[in-house]
Amino acid sequence: MRKTLLWLVSAVALTLHAQQFRQEFGDARKPFVETVATPDHGDSRYCPGQPATLRVVAREGGVPLDGTTIYYKVGPEMFLPARYDSTTFVGGEALLRMGTMQEPGFLACQYEFRVGGKTMKDLVKVAYAPEQIKTYTPMPKDFEAFWQKALKEARRVPLEPTYTDVPDATNEQFVTKLVRLRVGKEKWMQGYLTIPRSGSLPPGEGAGRVSFPVVLVPPGAGSQRIYPSDYFSQHGCIYLKIEIHDNDQRLSDDDYQAVRQRCDGYMSRGMASRDTYYYKDVYVGCARAVDFLCSLPEWDGRNVIVTGGSQGGALTIVTAALNEKVTLCAPFYPALCDLTGFLHHRAGGWPKFFSGFYNDGRTTVADETAVETLQYFDVVNFARVLRVPTFMSWGYSDDTCSPTSVWAAWNEIQAPKQRDVTPTSGHWRFPSSQAKCWQWMQQYLFLQPVR
Repeated sequence: MRKTLLWLVSAVALTLHAQQFRQEFGDARKPFVETVATPDHGDSRYCPGQPATLRVVAREGGVPLDGTTIYYKVGPEMFLPARYDSTTFVGGEALLRMGTMQEPGFLACQYEFRVGGKTMKDLVKVAYAPEQIKTYTPMPKDFEAFWQKALKEARRVPLEPTYTDVPDATNEQFVTKLVRLRVGKEKWMQGYLTIPRSGSLPPGEGAGRVSFPVVLVPPGAGSQRIYPSDYFSQHGCIYLKIEIHDNDQRLSDDDYQAVRQRCDGYMSRGMASRDTYYYKDVYVGCARAVDFLCSLPEWDGRNVIVTGGSQGGALTIVTAALNEKVTLCAPFYPALCDLTGFLHHRAGGWPKFFSGFYNDGRTTVADETAVETLQYFDVVNFARVLRVPTFMSWGYSDDTCSPTSVWAAWNEIQAPKQRDVTPTSGHWRFPSSQAKCWQWMQQYLFLQPVR
């Protein structure tokens, strides 16, 4: 209690100090050091053999930097050398010669410089013939049979949903409940379910409807606590945001932190076999979460959307490929793509198996065994069997889910598809990308309920 009071006092003091500073000296409307890095090809795309140059513009308080040293290193993404090259800013500009690539892929430049006592740094990647990037993951002959059998077995188990009211996320427009589902023989998941109240939505967003499209949002990596959201419900959709490890969302922060430790290393758990790998129950469980949504009386009987980012992007593609009820697939910067890339000296997807430099990518079995298992879980193989319209968005400066691996999956999709590539974004999305995604969804939605 004493620590909490001290924290509150400190927070109030800092807030008052900031307010006094603004009254005395005014608000800064721009960063003191402004930096823009621009490749000489505006779209950051090159043909193999073409040299790339990165132009870095920097100003300190509006004054161009001059004579400041900038350090940089260039190489294939995630395979940067240890040694830095350097040059200097002249008249506020520095030109970094990145060289070229002879094969499809991504060339990365990491740079940094110090000004005003602070280190400014960034990572910029450019694409070389990305439409020609091929995956290293083969398609097992029994891939679809394996997953059809797994889903069929899971569907024999009743979902047994249990509900807990969430008053803080319930109002005159929406009802939110925490739901726990049995999605397999030994697998449970939890999620926040938000359902619009009939007739409560504004015109154009479902006003007057009594049934709604459903949206499943799988989570990103790790075992973080999830929170309710009304983004899709404001647009007239039933929305389920899930947590895949069955961590009780009602626990206090301290208790939750203790419980989630059991999830450490789940990315490699059970990798000795395709039947024991942790992600098997997760993949099938997400498909069963769609079954649950489609069992709700408020579902419109037609529209089923899956969307998420990172691991959630991977699970979006997987779920859309597994569950025949899904009608739209919208992944953002999906993980788990082209998982054996690092074995071929090329950037692979998160969790960066076989890279040797990323803790989440540690494997506990021989490489040959891991490769045999992972081909059944690599998202590129689910991308190959997608049959529904797909919107995918990603960036080039992502060093978590490499753009090389994402392009490898994208290039395998034969279903109708639309991409939104924002070269400067990393492992995140611009609000405009989310807006484009919703606009894309609207053109496919059938908003008249089945009678």
